[in-house]
Amino acid sequence: MRPASASTTSITTAIGNTPLIKLRKLVPDECADIYVKLEYVNPTGSYKDRMVLAIIEEAEKRGALRPGMTVIECTAGNTGTSLAFVCGAKGYRFKAISSDAFAKEKLQAMRVFGAEVELLSNEGRGITPDLIPRMINHVQKLSAQEGFYWTKQFENTDALTGFRGMGKEILSQVKQPIDVFCAAVGTAGMLAGVSQELKNANPATRVVVLEPAEAALLSQGKPGSHKVDGIGVGFIPPLLGKVSYDAVRAIEESEARRMAKSLASEEGILAGTSSGLNVAAAIALGKELGPGRVVVTVACDSGLKYLSSGLFD
Repeated sequence: MRPASASTTSITTAIGNTPLIKLRKLVPDECADIYVKLEYVNPTGSYKDRMVLAIIEEAEKRGALRPGMTVIECTAGNTGTSLAFVCGAKGYRFKAISSDAFAKEKLQAMRVFGAEVELLSNEGRGITPDLIPRMINHVQKLSAQEGFYWTKQFENTDALTGFRGMGKEILSQVKQPIDVFCAAVGTAGMLAGVSQELKNANPATRVVVLEPAEAALLSQGKPGSHKVDGIGVGFIPPLLGKVSYDAVRAIEESEARRMAKSLASEEGILAGTSSGLNVAAAIALGKELGPGRVVVTVACDSGLKYLSSGLFD
């Protein structure tokens, strides 16, 4: 991520250094302090900008990605939008494999940034356990052709480079020990990178992994269908093995949606469904810890990406 003295010659220098704010109105009495990292301030409105910039630049350094090649990835939308943005800035073509199960705003944003978008239909069933594996299989076949670079977001450890910068920012912004960091699992890259920094600074910091209760694979071994973009992918992501976590919690999708609305109307934080899930869990953990303790979580992306999804209806 960019240092304070970074050059401003590239749009990618706008990635990172996002605000961290303390919730004021939604936190009940006898609750720990709840801090939220506003990752929707990144250029494309998502924390995936950090991951993508690291993945692309590390591939360039190794010579795996060269001028004239096409980057390809399967995506629910945020990674794809970030890839379209970074690839456009650097002069690469980008092909996204996505689905009509995901928010229309995200699909449109990828196209606006210049991506070629191929959609796999899921026939209105939402995010089912088979959808992401089906998308991955399709990308695997396409990437076998010459001239493609598949970023492999679910297993690419280059992602941790980008997210460790986020962990360092959190440590510099919170001026007291962090008791708990919690966040929902998609690729698990953010949890891995951030938790490494937080636990290196304070091994007593607990890391709590979150997932939708409707797809409680990690906590109960039960995959399922849900409509929280970007998380609960139907399998255990390989990067989760890089996370030193202490517990897993499942949060009802209805609670995540209710919290997303409350964040907008009461705290002025317009964020998506997974962000609502993160904050709902953070407040529950904060009530268990009590006053004088600190819980940190993440507003992953902007609520502007969900205006047609019914989230705020």
